[in-house]
Amino acid sequence: MGAAFWIKRYFMAAVPLFAVLAGWEWIKGTTASGDIISAAVWSAVAAGIFVGAAYRRYRKAIACAACDSIGKTKS
Repeated sequence: MGAAFWIKRYFMAAVPLFAVLAGWEWIKGTTASGDIISAAVWSAVAAGIFVGAAYRRYRKAIACAACDSIGKTKS
């Protein structure tokens, strides 16, 4: 898994999270630029932690039962 995979995974986590956080600020009625920047920073940090943890598990070959069950269907 190369750098492109991890960058794509980062953006797949950060963009929807930003949309949720910015949407929540819009619903609350507080769409100041500071609130949007806050949503962007929080989504960047949270996506970084998510991808960093996944990368660490991948590099150390740590088993993850929840991760392994994703995509598997029960017959």
